Amino acid sequence: MTTQDWWRGAVIYQVYPRSYADTNGDGVGDLPGIIAKLDHIASLGVDAIWISPFFKSPMDDFGYDISDYRDVDPLFGSLADFDILLARAHELGLKVMIDQVLSHTSAQHDWFLQSRESRTNDKSDWYVWADANQDGTPPNNWLSIFGGGAWQWEPRRQQYYLHNFLASQPDLNFHNPDVQQAVLDNVEFWLAKGVDGLRLDAINFCFHDAQLRDNPAKPVEARQGRGFSEDNPYAFQYHYYNNTQPENLPFLERLRALMDRYPGTAALGEISSEDSLATMAEYTQEGRLHMGYSFELLTNDYSAGYIRSTVETLEARVSEGWPCWSVSNHDVVRVATRWAQGEPSDAQCKMLTAMVCSLRGSVCLYQGEELGLPEAEIPFEQLQDPYGIAFWPNFKGRDGCRTPMPWQSEGEHAGFSDASPWLPIPESHRARAVSQQDRAADSVLNSFRQFMNWRKTQPTLMGGSIQFLDAPEPVLLFVREQGDERLLCGFNLGDKPVSLNIEQLGSAHTVLSDHGLREAQREGNVLAFPPYGIFFARLA
Repeated sequence: MTTQDWWRGAVIYQVYPRSYADTNGDGVGDLPGIIAKLDHIASLGVDAIWISPFFKSPMDDFGYDISDYRDVDPLFGSLADFDILLARAHELGLKVMIDQVLSHTSAQHDWFLQSRESRTNDKSDWYVWADANQDGTPPNNWLSIFGGGAWQWEPRRQQYYLHNFLASQPDLNFHNPDVQQAVLDNVEFWLAKGVDGLRLDAINFCFHDAQLRDNPAKPVEARQGRGFSEDNPYAFQYHYYNNTQPENLPFLERLRALMDRYPGTAALGEISSEDSLATMAEYTQEGRLHMGYSFELLTNDYSAGYIRSTVETLEARVSEGWPCWSVSNHDVVRVATRWAQGEPSDAQCKMLTAMVCSLRGSVCLYQGEELGLPEAEIPFEQLQDPYGIAFWPNFKGRDGCRTPMPWQSEGEHAGFSDASPWLPIPESHRARAVSQQDRAADSVLNSFRQFMNWRKTQPTLMGGSIQFLDAPEPVLLFVREQGDERLLCGFNLGDKPVSLNIEQLGSAHTVLSDHGLREAQREGNVLAFPPYGIFFARLA
């Protein structure tokens, strides 16, 4: 591994800027707030930060609807603030990755304002426009992830435009080479500034089927949500035509060629397709993306068998590609609640961090995971997320995982802001505030720090191969191997003690002690795992 490959095995900490720290008293987090908390992030032992969108935006989807790709929204600060953030992060040894939302823009972007005016202007073909059917209905049956049809009527052009997300997020027409070049020019603006990497939002949505063919229906038994509500009509179709088109591959190669001109940068693609693992393998082949990121471990399925089959499936398909795993982000219920067996447990949170950071690949950890934050309950009248508002009460949206970071257990707003925050901070989060956990040696936060620092001393965990061993539920057992070193990793995913005989132990000796984790006890070849127990041993 070279310094150019810093991303292999890296732990990437996701910052959701609206909810990290507010310095100007408007109740919304900002870039100066992130700067003020970079010492905290550096103390975690992570390798990089990924900052969710902070670009100019009307904020219909909280920054994922961009109206100017080359400027910072005043809500978050200025370009000068970003330059300070980048320099300070680098001083602390942190790489900086930023979100790039390439497949669509805001309806307030200048490109769209021009495109919608007529069918003959310079930007007329920069978005996906289509005539109505003879009866006035949309051109096909494609659906929006956020509910309802994916086509919006535009009276100026007397045509429909495509939006895979909100109606105020029109899709760009990547079949137009000028669009591709303009997008790449925007990306280069940030590469030239010195960012270390890009997290590419919905990257498999750039191209659509040029023939606008209908998506086929999906049978009820196959409707499984991947980052969206399962009662959402979006789950009723196979999305063969509105995303993940073969034309996307040459574009990814163009993007990679651009990034190769900025050595040491890395691209992490968010992928949500009908077969996300296959798409991850395809998108991370030589000359394309460095890493792929999917929703496969962001589901409700919490079993050793599911985790093993997911990782093994990707391993069988991927060649030189590199995965990035995550169990929480800004779009799903926090893992402390989603995978809880009863009440959220500190021991489970500690074990899950160790588990996901021991899989082969890189890791994205979401702000608040280091504190073991559970999902917040947000009453309907305080919801901000248009997705949750549309699907209430069956699906409450994404606000519950986006509440502000609790920095102090005292104070009206838990140290996040001097003003009322954009989302309420639940009382249950105060007891888990950074100020409280800093002082407790056995806290989730201090366990997180200790494990990350230990992981940095284990090259096998960052770059080695992975092979799973048979073990009864709920134990996940695998060996990471690199050169002459073989590291056995074991995790009891359950809330009950489990004992099992492991013939491979032989003269193995444990390599991790304490760090606030519950360790399995060995007697001969028998391992006795406590609830949410872990075990690391170097095999002979």
